[in-house]
Formats: sequence, C-alpha cells, structure tokens
Amino acid sequence: MTQPNDGRSDFDFLHGEWSVRNRRLAARLRGSTEWEEFGSTCRVRPILGGLGNMDELTIDAPSGRVEAVTVRLFSPASREWSIYWAASTGSGRFDVPMVGRFEGPRGEFYSQEVFEGRHIFSRFLWTAESSESCRWEQAYSADGGRSWETNWIMEFTRRR
Repeated sequence: MTQPNDGRSDFDFLHGEWSVRNRRLAARLRGSTEWEEFGSTCRVRPILGGLGNMDELTIDAPSGRVEAVTVRLFSPASREWSIYWAASTGSGRFDVPMVGRFEGPRGEFYSQEVFEGRHIFSRFLWTAESSESCRWEQAYSADGGRSWETNWIMEFTRRR
C-alpha cells in the first residue's frame, strides 16, 4: 500500500550509516567565536512502519566520547515531526522535543528550553543536500527569536 505524500517520508534520506564532521561553539550564547571540531558516526533506521526513525550517534568530542539517541516521530494529523534527543551525558530523559516540518529539502524545528538557567528558543535546521550528504544545524536565541546564534553544525557523509 502506498503511503500518502503528507510528510511522513521527509526523513527517509537519513536512513543508513553516516560519518559526521562536527563543528561546535566552545561556549554558547557568550559571543564565542572559537569552534571545536570532532568526528562522530551515526546509524539511522525507520521505526513504527514509517511513522518515525531512530538514530544512534557516537560522538568523539574533545571532552570525551558521548553516546546519544534521537527518536523522530511523525504526526499524520498535524503533518509535523517531533524530535527527541537523549545522551549518555544527560539526565536519563529525553530533552523537550523539537517540532516542525520540511518545505522541500529543508526542515525547520523549534522548541523552548532552559539553557544555563535562562529560557531560550532552540532551532534545528535539516538540509537534505543529496543522497550522499546532509546537514544539521542547531541555533539558540536568547531574545525571543529575533536573532539566532548557530552553535553546532553536523555535516553527514554516507558511509559505504
């Protein structure tokens, strides 16, 4: 049975195994211009008959190895994705979900969270560049979304 083209296949480009080049600001929301660079690997698979996917990410950051998991769930009713993230350095719970959708090859996802004791907006941008590469960016806003500081960029290259 063919699934409707309602957005549920937006993340299908991500299924598979990836090598990831990371660039992350050394200090967030502090005017930092110093970037850390490090590698990671990622494996993504579909779940729930195509209504979601899950990835396992192994990050080799300067501060040490981090294992993380992302669960992305699609709501056919709202045609939106919710993205949940948890890491071995975290609280043992999923973070507040990022919610959004794709328009063509670009997806925007937003949330509100507490960062270092203050309420901020958070944004993920996903770009499906080709079947062999994609890009993820994270940005924070401390001024209600008027300005954004990109603080983490991940460039994915498909592994063979």
